[in-house]
Amino acid sequence: MHLDVLDLRNFYYRSALGRAAQKSLRTRLLELWPEAQGQTVVGFGFAAPLLRPYLKEARRVVQLMPGPQGVMPWPAGMPNTSVLCEETLWPLETGHVDKLVMLHGLETSERPSDLLEECWRVLGPGGKVIFIVPNRAGLWARRDRTPFGYGRPYSPGQLDMQLRKHQFLPERHVGALYQFPSQKKLWMQAAGVFERVGRYMPTMMAGGAFMVEATKLVYPPKGIVKRTPARRAIGVLEGVTSPKAKPV
Repeated sequence: MHLDVLDLRNFYYRSALGRAAQKSLRTRLLELWPEAQGQTVVGFGFAAPLLRPYLKEARRVVQLMPGPQGVMPWPAGMPNTSVLCEETLWPLETGHVDKLVMLHGLETSERPSDLLEECWRVLGPGGKVIFIVPNRAGLWARRDRTPFGYGRPYSPGQLDMQLRKHQFLPERHVGALYQFPSQKKLWMQAAGVFERVGRYMPTMMAGGAFMVEATKLVYPPKGIVKRTPARRAIGVLEGVTSPKAKPV
């Protein structure tokens, strides 16, 4: 079940906890992808809060929002690049995306396998994607007051296995959202400390969400390719069009 775009907007842009979550996720994303010079960057789900740093240098930045979720104009104060689309049928050409960011897309999808196939289709050879999902062992997945409390949370091993089945190679894992998922003043004031300390802890134990960077794989033919000479085609009616006279 996809979340409503208004609820997502209100969380990330109009609540203190949401802005803190946005900062944590964006910081980690920029550590993995510090630049996107001349590249096509696409977000799916509700990745808009993380994509703004790429607007200046990327060749193109597009935010795809699934129909059940709804769409909002983005970015504010600039020409709109946000598109409402079918969850598994994106209005993008095959193999033209360099970087793909998925936030609140995979865990809420009712057709995750078809969604991963669409991700694979639009990425170019060697294209990279970052999946941001709720950590099954984290506190954020246990509280439905944030968007990370909905859908199917993952463990790193579960997500890796699913990605490998769809021709993605998981390469890097990082955690995020180490602060307590509460807007109480005490926890908000300690958010910075939790974020700094949490980076030194295993992802399974600490982060409320984790990111997996994966590369699209294009497999070559396996084994030895045998070449069989083509046989000369034989006409079915050969010899019939010019019948020979029978001897008397």
